[in-house]
Amino acid sequence: MKEKIIIDSVSVEKTLNRLSHEILENTKNSEEIVLIGIHKRGVPIAKRLKNKIKSINGIELKTGAIDITFHRDDYRERLSVPEVKGSDIPFNLDGKIVILIDDVLYTGRTIRAALEELNSFGRALKVQVAVLVDRGHRELPIKADFIGKNIPTHEGEHVNVFLHEIDDKECVTLIKS
Repeated sequence: MKEKIIIDSVSVEKTLNRLSHEILENTKNSEEIVLIGIHKRGVPIAKRLKNKIKSINGIELKTGAIDITFHRDDYRERLSVPEVKGSDIPFNLDGKIVILIDDVLYTGRTIRAALEELNSFGRALKVQVAVLVDRGHRELPIKADFIGKNIPTHEGEHVNVFLHEIDDKECVTLIKS
């Protein structure tokens, strides 16, 4: 297998800066935005976006974390014991503009599971999706509203996101088998 860095740490930071600006530019009432990161790497991305948005316009957005483990449609098929992190959304979502945040959008199944779990926390006014990488190959009719980088992939290729908070390094790699 060949692994190639396709986004370095400097570009990850620039991409998150751009996503922060796009979120603010495309959302009229920024006080109603809440950022919900999907475990595992969506959570630190959400926290970074929160900090960047605060430095841009001074508004401190609420953030939360969502665990989709038991909402996955392949939950029973997985051989390993799932690592349950638990959802942490300490506020009601009624009337809020929820931006679900993940590292990679692929088949759309993770977002579908997150939407299912999200319903437990109230009825959002609107739900949008922000991802660092969109690699294509959707199996469900789901799209991202905010995309850091489009990285079209082929069968047998895989995208890995590494973040300092979790991996002690920062980059996005493409693995070709």
